[in-house]
Amino acid sequence: QVQLVESGGGLVQPGGSLRLSCAASGSIFSINAMGWYRQAPGKQREMVTTITSGGSTKYADSVKGRFTISRDNAKNTVYLRMNSLKPEDTAVYYCNAPVVVTTTGRTYREVWGQGTLVTVSS
Repeated sequence: QVQLVESGGGLVQPGGSLRLSCAASGSIFSINAMGWYRQAPGKQREMVTTITSGGSTKYADSVKGRFTISRDNAKNTVYLRMNSLKPEDTAVYYCNAPVVVTTTGRTYREVWGQGTLVTVSS
């Protein structure tokens, strides 16, 4: 069984910063890309940022220059550093891994974490 567990959400004032973490657990052999998505109340889930195993990144226009994704392949962990937070960044943030291969050769597709709530408010 493969799981993604997010942490680091919370309440922060506008202009503040937070760092989210997402750790993958299980008998993992490889994870290609990992990413962060978010879903605000009443809105659809949207891509925030993704990173490949080689370190190539993509960002939504709304977070470019403010958010930074990074990963530690040895720890199967991805991070999201969020700076200059705005009220419109308020959402549940989800970690995603499109493909996870275990040491037993099993492939899991579209693995999602349970989400962590980020609230930006004064």
